[in-house]
Order: sequence, then C-alpha cells, then structure tokens
Amino acid sequence: MMPEVYVIGTACTPFGKRPQTSFKALTREAYLAALADAGMADGRDIAMAWFGNCGMGTFGQRNIRGQVCLSPLVREGLFPERIPTMNVEGGCATASQALHGAWKDIASGDAQLSLAIGVEKTFVPDDPARTQEIFDGGIDQLDPGEWLAYYRDAGEVSGKPFQPDDKRGTIFMDTYAMQAAYHMKRYGTTQRQIAIGAAKNHHHGSLNPLAQYRFTMTADEVLADRPISYPLTRSMCAPIGDGAAAALVCSKDYLASLPRGVRERAVKIRASAMSGGKYRSLDEPGLSRIAADRAYKMAGISPSDIDIAEVHDATSFCEIYQVEMLRFCAEGQGGAYVASGATALGGDRPVNLSGGLVSKGHPVGATGLSMIHELVLQLRGEAGERQAKNARLALAENGGGVVGFDEAACAITILERLEPN
Repeated sequence: MMPEVYVIGTACTPFGKRPQTSFKALTREAYLAALADAGMADGRDIAMAWFGNCGMGTFGQRNIRGQVCLSPLVREGLFPERIPTMNVEGGCATASQALHGAWKDIASGDAQLSLAIGVEKTFVPDDPARTQEIFDGGIDQLDPGEWLAYYRDAGEVSGKPFQPDDKRGTIFMDTYAMQAAYHMKRYGTTQRQIAIGAAKNHHHGSLNPLAQYRFTMTADEVLADRPISYPLTRSMCAPIGDGAAAALVCSKDYLASLPRGVRERAVKIRASAMSGGKYRSLDEPGLSRIAADRAYKMAGISPSDIDIAEVHDATSFCEIYQVEMLRFCAEGQGGAYVASGATALGGDRPVNLSGGLVSKGHPVGATGLSMIHELVLQLRGEAGERQAKNARLALAENGGGVVGFDEAACAITILERLEPN
C-alpha cells in the first residue's frame, strides 16, 4: 500500500497586475504564508523543494530560478540550507507538476516534509511582446508547421477557420475557440451556456478576496463584452497577471508529530495523476480524461464521489469541456450541465468556487497550487462566503501547454477532508 501523504499548509497571494512586486518578493510572500498556515516559524524540516515557474527567463533568469528566489530566505534562516531545489516548468500545469514532485517525495519515503511552490509574473507594462514571449513557449516553436497544419484542418471541420494573424487574442484563445465551435456544431452547445458559466465564476470570484477580478457579471453582460475569438468574449477568458502559491506536504509519521491544531486541519492527498498530450482527432477524448481515470482508480472512488472541483478554465468553454472529461456528466451535455446551476455555489457539484481562472486570475506558474489552496480551504470549512456545504472529496484539474487540441500536460489531484478523531 502506498504511504499516505498530507497537505498541512497552503498559501496563495492575491492575483493581479503587480509590476512592482519581484519574483523574490512573491516567493517570500507565498512561502511564509504556507509556513504560517502549517503553524511553523521556519522551514527547518523541509527536505526537498519543487519550484515552478514559466516566464522568469523573459526577465533574464533562465536557469536556477528556485535557488535564486529562495536564497534570501536561506540567508535569513527561514529556509533550510543544502537541500535540493528542483526547478519545474510545464506550461500552465507547472505548479501541479511541482506538487506532484513533492507528493512523490513523501509517497516514495524519500522525505518527511516537502515544499511545492509556483511563482509567476506575466504582466509587463508597456511591453506586451515580453508577455507574449512567455506564452509562446507553451507551443512547439521548433516545428510550427505541424500545429499550423493541424489547426487549419481543425478549422475546416469545426466550421471556424484558423486565423492566427487576427491579433485580438493569442493563438491559445483561437484554439479554445475552435474547440468550442466544434462542440457547438457537434452537440448543440450554445454561446449563452458558455456565458452562463463565465457569469457564475465571476460571481464566485467576487466572493474571493484573492481574486484578480472581484465583480459580478450577468450572462448578457458577458455576451456583450469585447469579442476575442468567436464564440469567446473577453469575460470568458483568463486575464494576464502575477502571483504565487505554495503547499507543504508531509508523511503520516510527520503529521503525527505535529500539534493537534495542525493535525486537525490536515488534508489527505488521495491521488495525484498526470497524463501527456498528443495531436488527437477532434472527436477523441482529451488527456484530462486519461489523468482523471487514473486518479479515480488510485483513490478507489468514482466520479460521482467528488463533491467540489477546480478546473482549468483558461476560457469558460473549458469548464463545459472538463466536466465531461471528468465524467461529471455525459459527453456533449457539459453546456446544459453548467447552465443548470449544478456547478454553482449551492449546486449539486460546485466547480471553480475560487472564481476559476477567468475571475481569480491565471499567473501560469502558480495556477495549479492556487487550485489546491482553494480546495484545502473548502475542505477545512474556511472559505467564507463561498463555502460549499459538507464537502469531503475535492478534485483539481490543471492543464498546461498546447499540443493540437490537447494540453501538453495535465494533472489531476484528489483531496480528502479528514474526519475528526
């Protein structure tokens, strides 16, 4: 039997445009908050660190990113000396890959306490080309002809021509829009259903003090917003921003050594599973289906057991697609499922109570751990106005990079609330 792994501390900075806050400052902010959440004054027991980031190279730091950002904390005695720091990059799935590494540290018995942290800055005032450089790294730059041909063919099938020279959004928004158009053509999903999902998440975000956007929107307001790539409007797309998030994970034996107050707030990691993308056919399930099925098997549960979820809604269509891939509803029924209110606060299975990427924000290297932070808050009953009722099992789905209509990587994490002794 695999050793048990627990989350004992999480943190997330406010997300938003923070051009005056450095990578090192964001690292400090998230790390110290995670320590405080675990009741620790310093990280002396940490045996391994996994540092996630995508864009620091654009700012001049292409290598040893984690070591550079953690060095001030080492000097101050807040982070232990001489421990290995693994630098992780997996597109928008970076932070979840960091967590997966920390989980493996504990599950393998190599460590008793491990840190996962994701730090990102994507907003560069007055220099959008540098922001674009960060995102361009999420798709094949060595052989762009492969994906250009794929998307041209997909555009013909979906009924939405691929027009990469239309600069209202990024190539990634165009690919999501083509997927949405194909779903609409095949299943009858509507733009209004996508808008209802976006409005729902903007409402959730208005209740989250860490969210980048803290305002509500109606479905009509979402539909009337500036077009990005039909059927997507600006309010259906994640914004550019900065932030950091972190988690401390430990073994069962280490947990037993901690004060009762820490033990009572611990959350168990029931599963951590990943999958890789490929140039799939348009009617083939995506890589999140593969990762989710692996996670359900690892946890010994079924999709119906999940009470709440955070999914990677880089656009609001993604929530419609992912509730299908996660088997929360039948394929083709995601639009109706979201529009029914099932994924809203108070619904049968609330999704993206944080506000999702479209409202909470999406500093790419931190996003996955921000999902974990939200779910841990929910399972502890500490989420305030957006608290779900009686949540016991929670799932995070985080995808990153692009390979055709797949992401390049997908991580599924399943968390469980511990019952009081």
